[in-house]
Amino acid sequence: MALDQTALFKLSYGMYAVGSFFDGKINAQIVNTLFQVSAQPATLAVCINKKNLSHELISLSKVFSVSVLEKETPVEFIGLLGFRSGRDIDKFKDMKYRKGPSGAPLFLEHTLAHMECKVVKTVDAGTHDIFIGKLSGSENIKEGEPMTYAYYHVVKKGTTPASAPVSSEMVLKVAKEASVQKYVCTVCNYVYDPAAGDPDSGIAPGTLFSDLPDDWVCPVCGVGKESFKETD
Repeated sequence: MALDQTALFKLSYGMYAVGSFFDGKINAQIVNTLFQVSAQPATLAVCINKKNLSHELISLSKVFSVSVLEKETPVEFIGLLGFRSGRDIDKFKDMKYRKGPSGAPLFLEHTLAHMECKVVKTVDAGTHDIFIGKLSGSENIKEGEPMTYAYYHVVKKGTTPASAPVSSEMVLKVAKEASVQKYVCTVCNYVYDPAAGDPDSGIAPGTLFSDLPDDWVCPVCGVGKESFKETD
C-alpha cells in the first residue's frame, strides 16, 4: 500500500486552543489532537510537539487549559496561536482572555467551552508528548457549533466554495492574465486563490497574486508574499 498523507485528512478532529503557564509566562497554541480518555474520573489527553513553548510550560506546571473553538473562529485567531511562536511574540497582546483557577489562560472570544486539567501522566510519542490530565474544572460559555479540522482545512484555509460570487469581468481578467495559478504559503499551506481574493483583508475577488500590496500577509500565519510559491 502506498503512503498518501492526504488520507489522514479524513480522520475527524476538533480545533482547540490549549494553554498553560509557569513562572509568570503564559502561552497557548492550536491543537486538533485532544480527546476524552475516560468519564470517571473525567480525563483528557492532548498531544503537543516537544519543540513548542506550550510543551515546556505544561511540563513544568503540570496543568493545561482548553478553549473549545466555535465554527466561526476567524483564520487570524488560529494563525496567531497556531503558526507563531510564543518565544517570538506576545500572543496575548490583543487577545481577550482570563486566567483560570489553575493559572492557565482561557479565551473569552470564539469559545464555546472552557476546561482545565491537572497532568497525571505523560506518554512519550517520539516528536510529541501526550499529556493525560484529570479535569479540574469546566464550564459552557455559549451555544454553538464547534470547529472541526475538516471544516478548517476545506473552508478556512483558502479553498474557494463553489458558490463564491465572482463577476464575469473578474473571471475574464484572471483568464486573460493566466492567473488561474494559485499560490500556497510554505509556512501554513494557506492557498491564495485569485478568484476568491482575500475579502477579510480588503483584497477583492479577481485580484492577481502579483497585484497584491507589498504589505499583504498570509491571513492564517502572517508571513509575507515572499513565503508563497506557485501551486503544482
